[in-house]
Amino acid sequence: MKALISVDMEGMPYIVNPSQLRLKGALYDEGRRIATRIALTAANELNNNGFEKVIIADSHGPMVNIIVDDLPDYVDIIRGYPRPLSMISGVEDCDALILLGYHAKFGTSKSTFDHTYSGGIITRVEVNGVEASEFLLSAYAAGEMNVPVILVAGDAQLIKDDVSKYAPWAQTLALKHSMGRVSARSSSMVTIEKELRSEVKKAATKLKQKRVKLLKPEKPVKVRVTFQKTHFADAAELLPNAKRVDGLKVEYSSSSMVEAYKTFELLVFASAGVTAILEG
Repeated sequence: MKALISVDMEGMPYIVNPSQLRLKGALYDEGRRIATRIALTAANELNNNGFEKVIIADSHGPMVNIIVDDLPDYVDIIRGYPRPLSMISGVEDCDALILLGYHAKFGTSKSTFDHTYSGGIITRVEVNGVEASEFLLSAYAAGEMNVPVILVAGDAQLIKDDVSKYAPWAQTLALKHSMGRVSARSSSMVTIEKELRSEVKKAATKLKQKRVKLLKPEKPVKVRVTFQKTHFADAAELLPNAKRVDGLKVEYSSSSMVEAYKTFELLVFASAGVTAILEG
């Protein structure tokens, strides 16, 4: 069997300061060590439970965060951005998906670094009328390729709001209990690693027993994106099949979730390009 582990950072334990998340941040080394340790703990337990290959999709920011010095021989890693399917690149060849360090969507109170995909560009993403977090976007695209989400570990509020609602079969682990946007409580790493190994083992067992499901959106997939600034929507409106809803909102329809996901990525790139032009 083969599994993909998608690793974000805002939902990781102890991550409460922006300097832990940025390449040039004073505490970035600490942040990436935490993410690496969590990812390798999950990968090791997957291997112990019958997964011959584990692919880690480094999925935060520029997607070069995981420390690669001591990767086991059964682990491959996907790094760099842009890339196909962004946070779940490589999932099409896998039997299961695990999401680590995931966080709540934009506008969620008491959730560290709440945002949806791009904190400086996107306010809200809706898929067939359902407001989507990064968890839901990833789970929908994976499900369309017949890959189930079997475990989500991250911010407790994400698990409460989204995972328990849309993927109740998935094992979960709250890596942090946020007290605000930049404060949270987490257990010791010893405790977290013990609990994570236990949840991975349970998730692997459920998969083998076929007690997990696929999360798929209805087709065609209708997406509505709410931007933070009107000039981002100006750029998005140039997409041939896009419709301007109001000053900040653009919507489009795709034949599949994978196509919808890729189109959404392109709109984020376009907005980033507009920012670069205006600030150049």
